[in-house]
Amino acid sequence: MRMKVRRRSGINRSLGGSIVIFIVLALVGAFMLLPFIYAIVQSIKPMEEVFVFPPRFWVKNPTSENYRLLSTLTDSLWIPFSRYLMNTVVVTLAGTLLNLLFASMAAFPLAKYDFPGSKWIFNIVVSALLFAGPVTALPQYIVIAKLGLINSLWAVILPAVALPLGLFLMKNFMGQISDAMLEAATIDGAGIFRIFISICMPLVKPAMFTLIIFSFQSLWSSTGGSYIYDEALKLLPTILNQITSSGLARVGVTAAAGVIMMIPPFVLFVVLQSRIIETMAFSGIKG
Repeated sequence: MRMKVRRRSGINRSLGGSIVIFIVLALVGAFMLLPFIYAIVQSIKPMEEVFVFPPRFWVKNPTSENYRLLSTLTDSLWIPFSRYLMNTVVVTLAGTLLNLLFASMAAFPLAKYDFPGSKWIFNIVVSALLFAGPVTALPQYIVIAKLGLINSLWAVILPAVALPLGLFLMKNFMGQISDAMLEAATIDGAGIFRIFISICMPLVKPAMFTLIIFSFQSLWSSTGGSYIYDEALKLLPTILNQITSSGLARVGVTAAAGVIMMIPPFVLFVVLQSRIIETMAFSGIKG
C-alpha cells in the first residue's frame, strides 16, 4: 500500500513574499537614491526655480545653462582645467594603489603569523580608528612639514597610504583564510611572497575592492588645502570650490560641480557593489 505524499502548496505564499520583499527593497533603494537625484535636479534648474519657496523637488523647465557656465568659468582659469584634473587623478590613483599595497602587506603577517607584539600592533591600529580627522590634522601637518613635503602632491598621498581602515579590513578578511591551505603551500615549497601574492590576495578580492572604494572616494574629494599652495599643484575640488563660492548667483553652478564630483565614485561603487556587500557580510565588521 502506497502512502500518499502531500505536497505543500507554498508556491503562492513564497511568490507573494518575494513580491513584498522586492517592493520593500525597491522603495528603500529609491529613497537612498533621492539625494543623488535631487542633486541632478538642482543642477538643471534655471535660476528662477532655484529660489522658489517652498522648494520643489522637480524641475519645470530643465536647462543645461549651469553646466555651460561651469565650463566657461573653468576655461577662464589661469591654469588649464586639465592640469587640476590630472593632479586629482594622480593623487587618487597613487594614493589608492599604495594604500592597498601597504595595507595588504601589513595585514598578512598580522593575520597569519604569531610574532611578539602582533596583538599590540593590531590594538593600536584599532585604536587609531577612533580618532577623527581634525584630531590628527596638526600632528600630521608637523610630520609632513618635517619631511619637506609641503606644497607637493605627496603631502596628500602619503597620509592616505597609512589609513588604519585599510589595514583593519584586510586583516579581518585574511584571518578567515584556512591555515591548512597556507601550510600546504609551504610544504610544496612556496615562499612567503608567493603565498601572499598567489594564494592570499586572490582570496581577499572583496576586501580589496571595498578598500579601493573607500580610498578612492576619500582622495577624489580631497582638497589638499592645508598642504598645497602652488596654483599649478592644486586639486580639482579646491578649484571647483573657488569657482562656486561667489554667493547665491552660482547656486546652480555649485550643484553642477557637485554632480560632476559625484559621478566617478558613484560609477565605481555600482561596478564593485557586489564585492562590497560580500565584504560587509564576511569580513567580521560588527561594530
